[in-house]
Amino acid sequence: MAEASRWHRGGTPKPKLHYRKEVEIRTTLQELALYFIFLINLCILTFGMVNPHMYYLNKVMSSLFLDTSVPGDERTNFKSIRSITDFWKFMEGPLLEGLYWDSWYTNKTLYDLKNSSRIYYENILLGVPRVRQLKVRNNTCKVYSSFQSLMNECYDKYTSKSEDMDEFGLKQETEYRKFLEYISVRLSRLSIILFIPNRWKYAAPTSSSPWHWGFVGVYQNGGFIFTLSKSKSETKNKFVDLKLNSWITRGTRVIFIDFSLYNANVNLFCIIRLAAEFPATGGIITSWQFYSVKLLRYVSYYDYIIASCEITFCIFLIVFTTQEAQKIREFKSAYFKSVWNWLELLLLVLCFVTVTFNIYCNVQIFLLLGDLLKNTEKYSDFYFLAYWHTYYNNVIAITIFFAWIKIFKFISFNKTMSQLSSTLSRCLKDIVGFAIMFFIIFFAYAQLGFLVFGSQVDDFSTFQNAIFAQFRIVLGDFNFAGIQQANRILGPIYFITFIFFVFFVLLNMFLAIINDTYSEVKADYSIGRRPDFELGKMIKKSYNNALEKLRLKKPEQDEDISMKGDLAEQARREGFDENEIQSAEQMKKWKDRLEKKYYSTEIQDDYQPVTQQEFRESCVTSELENFANIRPVRKCHFGNQTEMCSTVGLEISVDFGFLRKHRT
Repeated sequence: MAEASRWHRGGTPKPKLHYRKEVEIRTTLQELALYFIFLINLCILTFGMVNPHMYYLNKVMSSLFLDTSVPGDERTNFKSIRSITDFWKFMEGPLLEGLYWDSWYTNKTLYDLKNSSRIYYENILLGVPRVRQLKVRNNTCKVYSSFQSLMNECYDKYTSKSEDMDEFGLKQETEYRKFLEYISVRLSRLSIILFIPNRWKYAAPTSSSPWHWGFVGVYQNGGFIFTLSKSKSETKNKFVDLKLNSWITRGTRVIFIDFSLYNANVNLFCIIRLAAEFPATGGIITSWQFYSVKLLRYVSYYDYIIASCEITFCIFLIVFTTQEAQKIREFKSAYFKSVWNWLELLLLVLCFVTVTFNIYCNVQIFLLLGDLLKNTEKYSDFYFLAYWHTYYNNVIAITIFFAWIKIFKFISFNKTMSQLSSTLSRCLKDIVGFAIMFFIIFFAYAQLGFLVFGSQVDDFSTFQNAIFAQFRIVLGDFNFAGIQQANRILGPIYFITFIFFVFFVLLNMFLAIINDTYSEVKADYSIGRRPDFELGKMIKKSYNNALEKLRLKKPEQDEDISMKGDLAEQARREGFDENEIQSAEQMKKWKDRLEKKYYSTEIQDDYQPVTQQEFRESCVTSELENFANIRPVRKCHFGNQTEMCSTVGLEISVDFGFLRKHRT
């Protein structure tokens, strides 16, 4: 009876619950408004760093140096280089013509060529280009004994341990005389400047320069380096010198061509690297990198607006960090039980990393930019600055991605979003179990494809490529002809069984898990198990209250009051007296409180469980109890092959017709 007495006292007063609800609504809306300001500021900051001219500058430069064909051979360009002969044709043709623009199309000189070279007349060549190669030593691998009589040299793939650092070039005076005789015969009709061939020496790598990740190896900085000239004729003679002296050897594993440009019209630097890898299998594999970056940050008025956004971003970061520190101090270990709190911490960490990258990049640009521009006769290594600036862009891109994801935290009070989050949380265990089974089969097929087709099909050349190829097969992008040609028996069997088990069976099982859980969540919402308030209704209610205060809308009558009045009038017309009507209203009141006991999350702590017997003793009179039918409402569903049921409410009905006869 002690529990029932709390029901008679009414638990937490309704005005107090309403006040708690209003405070929570107001706090949520304030946090949402503040976060929207932060998000808008972050969007302005990130989009202000990206210039649409970056894409066009990269496109123009890639078209010039990658797609331009060799004179006399339209099918050969940098992308299609497969031999050393093709490489030298590219160096003496498209590269040389692309780096040096001597005059306007009318053959008029527009600027001082001794001072700078301008590509497409608008892009200043900073310093001079640099060509660098890395080699490996002989006998870095072992030749099988049966073949040692046929081949006694072995050059392994590139590693820092097998790298060749010994100088090479012409050694004897007789070799140099033969070289001059060869030059005089081959170039007797040309007027050129002869360079005495030097011995090429190894340049040690610098600690600050990043390594290059190629297709067949990872290469460090340094190597055998020579720089080009600002004069087109001098550069051409250097290429002839390198070619005739066999600068490229059997031990060559990669050659880099590096140069940097600056376009003052759009305030962008373009750092270009062309790489030609010489794998141990023979041939050449080409790759390229074009980085268009804005290293000079604060030039125009718009740049200073971006600077103010950066300051605002730092202020928001301090405020959010302080708030999260207070929450951790208040809730302690309970703070880390929420997924949204982990997302908040991840976002703060990314913001601090972004600020650190920004400070580091600006300091390095301030320290190195002046030194790089002082000497125009040397190679200006802007690759280091572009490399870290690109990483800074990647970090801030990930930051703004999670910043947008965080919006779901504020709109989860909405009915649709609440259904989505409830569906994902309920089916999480089933999805994890399904994922284990899915990836066992998926990786088994990936290994099968790699071992069977890896030597002949590019999509399966590595285990990683095989995994991505199978994801593409699921999406409908596949090369069945290549698989079938690689193995006419196992190819079709692999393809058909993979499509059947992965696409038709496993993916449909995944969709069935999601669909079944979503149906359960919708069923719960249909009987009243839903959040006690929704953000959309809050905003709509606040909007209507504002219109009513401004007298732009008539006040709405409370539905409960009007319904209560209609039912009371209908009962009076049926002939019930006031005592009977009041007894029915009292019973309906206790029914509503029982529903709140099962559904409401607000007042769950203020009310204790009440049995049906206590309900009858506390609120239903002995006379009315004979005509009231009280039964529990239960909901059942199947899970793990067993039927699970739970009570979700009480159904109370009164036979007023029998009550009238009893009264008579």
